Amino acid sequence: MRRISLREYVPATRAGRTFAVTSLINAVGTGLYLAGSAVFFVRSVGLTTAEVGFGLALSGIVGFLTTVPVGALAERIGARHMLVVLQLWRAGWFVALTFVHGVVGFTLVSSCLAAAEAATQPMTQAVASAATEEGDRTHTMAIIRTVRNMGFSLGALLAAPLLASHSVWAYRGIVLGTAAAFVVSALLLTRLRAVAGAAVQRRAGPLAAIKGFRDWRYLLLAGLNGVLNLHTTILSVGIPLWALHATRVPTGLLPIVVLTNTVLSVVLQVPVSRTAEGPGGAARSLRLGGAALTACCLAMALAAGPASAWLAGAVLLGACVLLTFGEMWQAVGGWDLSYAFAPEDRKSTYLSVFSLGGTGQRIIGPALVTSVVIAAGPAGWIGLATVFAAAALLVTPVTRLLRPVAAVAADGAGASGAASRTPTETEGATP
Repeated sequence: MRRISLREYVPATRAGRTFAVTSLINAVGTGLYLAGSAVFFVRSVGLTTAEVGFGLALSGIVGFLTTVPVGALAERIGARHMLVVLQLWRAGWFVALTFVHGVVGFTLVSSCLAAAEAATQPMTQAVASAATEEGDRTHTMAIIRTVRNMGFSLGALLAAPLLASHSVWAYRGIVLGTAAAFVVSALLLTRLRAVAGAAVQRRAGPLAAIKGFRDWRYLLLAGLNGVLNLHTTILSVGIPLWALHATRVPTGLLPIVVLTNTVLSVVLQVPVSRTAEGPGGAARSLRLGGAALTACCLAMALAAGPASAWLAGAVLLGACVLLTFGEMWQAVGGWDLSYAFAPEDRKSTYLSVFSLGGTGQRIIGPALVTSVVIAAGPAGWIGLATVFAAAALLVTPVTRLLRPVAAVAADGAGASGAASRTPTETEGATP
């Protein structure tokens, strides 16, 4: 087994290192906001729990509908410029959020924020890819994901003293701090330069880019990835609610479960990214992610059985470990396959389409996990395990369908385009 070196956690290019710092600052701001948002909504904006849920659900739909148009526009102005605009847009609306009162204003501002937040992930992937050397894209994305997890944790820690002050302006300070982080991120992004040989996207109009997308095979891949993305809802909603209502797990163990996920993600995401190396590596990673999530759901069902609180806790902790590996493998496979099967001159649009799977999961996932899976008891988790297993099995035939399309696109791009592809890109669908 190859030893893990600290150098593996540093991007190979200067642009990659700059982008990693940008991602850290961005994540600190996001973590700051996520830790204090619920208190801010209730005590500063003056909302009820139901109003918060309504506003966030509606804004989630707005984000889903605007992701692809934003990605198509990025083909016109460039992914880096679009990401700068998105960061400044988010900063401006976070400032506006500090002065909002009532559900109407909250829903409007949340919708404007959601439009940017949903588009940020595919733009981040596109910019990170342009800031890395050939063959180093997945490794760099793994580093960025590690850095973001660290940033989320740091942001949450920074929010703690502000929340403890019980002051409205302290709550507003959390939101303003988030806005400031996005402004700093935007400034750093303006200094970012693509590495030599990075693909140049065509300057198509947004409407033409959207109308030109007819790749149903890529939509299938996005759908499979969206199903596997349910791990985010399982971690944030499924595990705590299941532990409280269906198991004898001590309440004090729940923070340890979440901490386990964070620590493992920070320490192991970069080593796990090696799974995608070589022919067929990306598809293998996605299959492994589905298998781990299948085992996680079966462990969740078993956690309801033991009469011993600590035995139930051990089973739940094991389920969390399986979920974390499923999450890491899914992320690695999703990054590489989404990029490999997107035409060189239409990366922004294709990556935005691919991200719809994750965005849709965030809209549907909470209701599915709470109203269907948990409501059905252990049988619900067994049913969800079956869904994950089916998704894992479908990865191979779906990537086989995409492989000829990718080959045609590579031939059409010419010799220079073929030279810019990594082995994983050209052979990523090999079973």
